[in-house]
Amino acid sequence: MKFGIITFPGSNCDYDAYRAVVEAIGQEAVYLWHKDHDLQGSEVIVLPGGFSYGDYLRAGAIARFSPIMREVVAHAGRGAPVVAICNGFQIACEAGLLPGALLRNESLKFVCAPIGLRVENTSTLFTNGYHENQVITLPIAHGDGRYSADDETLDRLEGEGQVAFRYVPNRNRPGDSCNPNGSMRDIAGIVNEGGNVLGMMPHPERAVDPLLGAPDGLPLFESILHRVHA
Repeated sequence: MKFGIITFPGSNCDYDAYRAVVEAIGQEAVYLWHKDHDLQGSEVIVLPGGFSYGDYLRAGAIARFSPIMREVVAHAGRGAPVVAICNGFQIACEAGLLPGALLRNESLKFVCAPIGLRVENTSTLFTNGYHENQVITLPIAHGDGRYSADDETLDRLEGEGQVAFRYVPNRNRPGDSCNPNGSMRDIAGIVNEGGNVLGMMPHPERAVDPLLGAPDGLPLFESILHRVHA
């Protein structure tokens, strides 16, 4: 399977994503520059974390106009997988691939810490390798991670099983606040109606090896591999 990892000016997690794909699950990966118009045959697209275009205007607002995003939107429209992580989640919302928006953290502070998540739906393309209601730990690093949407959208996400991950108390640090950014209904990750686009603020690509602290992000990449190759 071939993964295409988009690099915007200011991306800083593209290398992490590359290593997760190549070293952790043994698949092919290629970097795709933001000015490209060719996905180079990539079956899965990754919108990585970072600070695309310096987060000017608002996080992801400029990146959504990058030439490569036309191809990413078309790729998603064909039902092909897109993984949008942290800044990628912000870009995906700005580009209309996912509903809602990521606003400034409620604390108005940048938060970098391991955080507890519960897997809310294990039937998705991205979560089928987890157990139902499994609690995992993934790192976060963001200043604009407060997921926000109107009540109608939130109710639809809940009712249609589109909430993939939710913040819960961290099993390793139980005294910490379970919601690091004030995200509505403790939402940490969602999928689109078609189930082929995932947006999440925590970083699974930084948690694929026990040497890095926890392997809890590995099943996400294995889930994609299993479902696409099934």
